[in-house]
Amino acid sequence: MFTGLIEATGRVVSLIEKDEQASLTLDIPFSKELALGDSVATNGCCLTVAALDDYVAFDLLAQTLKVTSLGELKEGGLVNLERALTVGDRLGGHFVQGHVDDTEKILDLSPMGQDYRLEVALPPSVHALCIDKGSLCIDGISLTIAELTAHSAVFWITPHTLKVTHLGEAQVGQIVNLEADFLAKYVKKLLPSE
Repeated sequence: MFTGLIEATGRVVSLIEKDEQASLTLDIPFSKELALGDSVATNGCCLTVAALDDYVAFDLLAQTLKVTSLGELKEGGLVNLERALTVGDRLGGHFVQGHVDDTEKILDLSPMGQDYRLEVALPPSVHALCIDKGSLCIDGISLTIAELTAHSAVFWITPHTLKVTHLGEAQVGQIVNLEADFLAKYVKKLLPSE
C-alpha cells in the first residue's frame, strides 16, 4: 500500500528485454535503505526489489509490460518512486495499491500563473471510476481531479509537485500509468450492473 506522495525520483540505468519479460535497473537515492523483496512504487507500479548492488534491479513480468508504461522507459529517464507504507506512517495522499488500471497520454502540461495545468486522457474503464474532486493516481502521484471532461481529467499542479516528481521533464503525448481510487472499484463491483 502506498500514498501517492512521491518520496523521490530516480534515473533509469537500463531496461533489458528478456523474451517477453524485462529487467529494469534504477539509480535510487534511498537504495541503501532497501532490502531484497521490498516493494517500491515506480511510476505508480508496485515492483519488488530483485537485486541490489550500486543500483536497484526489478524483474518486469510480461503482464507488467502489457498493462503499464514501464516498457517505454529509456536510459536516463526520470521515474517517480515511493516505498510501501509502514505501520504508523502518516497518510497524506490517498490509498494507492500500485496496481495500474490502464495507461493513457498526457494531453496538456502548460504553465498557468504560478501553477501548471495537466490534462490526461482517460479510457472509459478509468473514467467510469472518477468524480470531480476525487483522487486519481498518475504515474504514482496522488492527484485531485479539478475537472472531469467527457474523455479526460484536468489537474492543477503546484510548483512543488512539478519539482519533486518526474512531471518537470514530462512531455505532451507521453504515456502515463493510471490507477483509479480502489474504493471506487469496490463500489462499482458491489452495485448491480445496468
